Amino acid sequence: MRLKDKVAVVTGGSNGIGKGIAKLFSEEGAVVVIADVDQDEGLNTVRTLNPEGDKVYFFKTDVGNEESVKQLMNYTAETFGRLDVLVNNAAVNYRKAVHETSLEEWNQLMGVNLTGPFLCSKYAIPEMQKREASSIINMVSWHAETTITRLAAYASAKGGLTALTRQMALDYGKYQIRVNAVGPSTVETPMLEKTFASLENPEEAFQQSLEFNPMGRFGTVEDIAKTCLFLASDDSKYISGQTIMVDGGQINKVSRPISFD
Repeated sequence: MRLKDKVAVVTGGSNGIGKGIAKLFSEEGAVVVIADVDQDEGLNTVRTLNPEGDKVYFFKTDVGNEESVKQLMNYTAETFGRLDVLVNNAAVNYRKAVHETSLEEWNQLMGVNLTGPFLCSKYAIPEMQKREASSIINMVSWHAETTITRLAAYASAKGGLTALTRQMALDYGKYQIRVNAVGPSTVETPMLEKTFASLENPEEAFQQSLEFNPMGRFGTVEDIAKTCLFLASDDSKYISGQTIMVDGGQINKVSRPISFD
């Protein structure tokens, strides 16, 4: 097993991509702490993934709240004696241009999507410095590099998280802490279904999105989870400061902003 005896924290791990990562990590031998603001969904995920009660745990966490993040990392270190892997996956999204976005929405999104990874990393790193090797994985997006219309706050946060990934790789390499990012494109998740349902022409948008990808399909949770497993394991022990796009080649096709409105 590639993560035997490792302890991992996965934020936003109650559903979608985060749930898939927690599932695969636990199957590969890790103890996984799911950190999520949704307690009911989080506990349900633990029951689903962890029938024996000894591999997956839940800790209610607001990643944008410093005290909440401190409690998460203290719980993990005190309960399991170590912290080897952090996956900063929690995220929210608004499909709005700048003039449509309120300051409250902007701050709320930045709090989860950018301040959250900053805080989680800040309080995970001191524990990771005690280990021989650790890994931080930031979930960015192809929107960090290029994007579609009306994703002002989301694209800004993901671009910032990509820069933070590079910076932390430089600052903490001497402690053998590897910091990398994973950039999915469109992935089959409940969040994607909600996004399409909110559009004026959901079926047309779905078809345009599908046709836009060079491989002619959306990504799966498993596609993303397997990439995270590679970055969490010793298979990637000399890779740091990188963003791996898991997008079926989609980023290479974008030459101008597009709109599915």
